[in-house]
Amino acid sequence: MILDEEAVRRLLSMDRLVPAMEKALADLSEGRVVQPLRAVLPVAHAQGFLGVMPASTGTALGAKLVTFFPNNRDVPTHHATIVLFRPETGEPVVTMDGRLITEMRTAAVSAVATDALARREASVLAILGSGVQAGSHLEALRLVRPLAEVRVWSPRRAGEFAARFSVRAAASAEAAVRGADVVVVATTSKTPVLRGEWLSPGTHVNAVGASRPDWRELDDAVLSRARIFVEQREAASKESGDVIAAGRIDAEIGEVILGAAAGRRSPDDVTLFKSVGVAVEDVVAADLVYRAAVAENR
Repeated sequence: MILDEEAVRRLLSMDRLVPAMEKALADLSEGRVVQPLRAVLPVAHAQGFLGVMPASTGTALGAKLVTFFPNNRDVPTHHATIVLFRPETGEPVVTMDGRLITEMRTAAVSAVATDALARREASVLAILGSGVQAGSHLEALRLVRPLAEVRVWSPRRAGEFAARFSVRAAASAEAAVRGADVVVVATTSKTPVLRGEWLSPGTHVNAVGASRPDWRELDDAVLSRARIFVEQREAASKESGDVIAAGRIDAEIGEVILGAAAGRRSPDDVTLFKSVGVAVEDVVAADLVYRAAVAENR
């Protein structure tokens, strides 16, 4: 079976993906997932990367090949292909486009973290960035919190994004962030774009960019103020420049889901979910798509 992006779009819904990601992260923290660190091949002439990401859950087995070329302007910065295999025999069963899965599962995982860590009454969202992750996060976070106000800032297309999604364009990153309950950092910046002095007590931050050990999207004040949560300790401590700079991880989000670690401890806690993207998210999301395709073809 071969599924293109339009087929994936038809078969995968955010409201089904968010609970699937919650279970995948809990299984990861509980040791039910076999998943090596992502292998990354630099493509120096284009300042890009090719990543190889395999994972096995026992019921799903597969791998994603993903490219990240941050300088792309007229085509997406991420492209991907996911292959699933039959866990019992190793036979390949489906190849599917992984670009949209990457976009959607990243936001779904942030929604899981937001639901676990943000204050229940959180209603003001700030998004730094105006690319596909900004739109996907807006869709996903609306499933877990009643958003009354959304502000977006980016250096190029904030106004276009705001008009498309009926939200408010902010004049600066600081103007977007001050007073927000939840902040999403979804840019391709290699240097900090979010400053800790802008964050109100009780803010929850989802940071999904800067997934290389020498890249940062958060300044030192964010890291010192926040309790830091990740998908997987090993991956975050090797791949995230922000986590490496912080020198600590408070818990995996799966541990919070399982009740094995504390999440928000007080209304004034600043919480940070630093996502690097791990293979089990892609394999579980692809398995959802594959099962829906099989059911559709019966």
